[in-house]
Amino acid sequence: MRILVTGGCGFIGSHFVKRLVGAGDKVVVLDKLTYSGNVDNLEGVEHAFVQGDIADPGVVAVAAEGCDAVVNFAAESHVDRSILGAGEFIRTDVLGTHVLLEWARQAEVRLVQVSTDEVYGDVADGASREEDPLRPSSPYSASKAGGDLQVLAYVRTYGLDGLITRGANTYGPFQYPEKLIPLFVTNALDGEALPVYGDGRQRREWLHVEDHCAAIELALREGETGGIYNAGGEERDNLEVTQRILELTGADPNLVRHVEDRPGHDRRYCLDSSRLEALGWRRTRSFEDGIVETVAWYRDRRDWWEPIKSGESRRYYEQQYAARLAG
Repeated sequence: MRILVTGGCGFIGSHFVKRLVGAGDKVVVLDKLTYSGNVDNLEGVEHAFVQGDIADPGVVAVAAEGCDAVVNFAAESHVDRSILGAGEFIRTDVLGTHVLLEWARQAEVRLVQVSTDEVYGDVADGASREEDPLRPSSPYSASKAGGDLQVLAYVRTYGLDGLITRGANTYGPFQYPEKLIPLFVTNALDGEALPVYGDGRQRREWLHVEDHCAAIELALREGETGGIYNAGGEERDNLEVTQRILELTGADPNLVRHVEDRPGHDRRYCLDSSRLEALGWRRTRSFEDGIVETVAWYRDRRDWWEPIKSGESRRYYEQQYAARLAG
């Protein structure tokens, strides 16, 4: 197939592009190249590239011409940034998704919306199933939920061939160093503080990026129209993850600093992945193997992350954590 991958220069999107190319598909990448989009993530990978905004119908029409499917990774995706300013999240995650849906409807092609477990909100017990109500807690998860609901509405109203995947916290090589694992790994390697929100007992499922991409590809090729597919990982609390990072980097445990918690911070996410597993999906990497591999990658690839952390990422880090760490 010829597939449009939006946000294909980002973390998960770039891994997905490599996967499709390896499978013999032709790929067009549409990426706005905001702070977390990096063309170097696709170095040596054969693809067509269009720089632009998914909220621009003209740009989408050019990029998507001749494509047989659209997989939408393009999103403003960090909860903390959404709390600082929600406007861009609504533009990209809601309006941008609408623009892609309009093109897919007119072109009569499949659209896969890559979403998140965060749309379900807190899960005190058990696991979220695809038919559960959405209870987003942050501007980010609310904007993603808005995109998801549009997909389902277009399926029902217009007969669009659309579906949704919802993945757990994803980690691995090439992740922008603002999320917990890459931030704490790179900080530990540099002897900087590891700012743990609150008591650090927030629980998440951790999913290696290659397993996440395998889930999305399976949904693209075999998922049913209107379907929603959860892709869960292995559950750990944030302090457990932090402790393993300290062990693997050899960093001083005194680098851990408990700081003021994030507003509206969900305590736990957990996904029931049985629907996707019924299609044949299985995780191939344990969290232990994955975190060892990921820490080793960041240790070896300072050339990739040091320039990022000295630029925009440093300004954001100071804005987000300076007052908390000084408290």
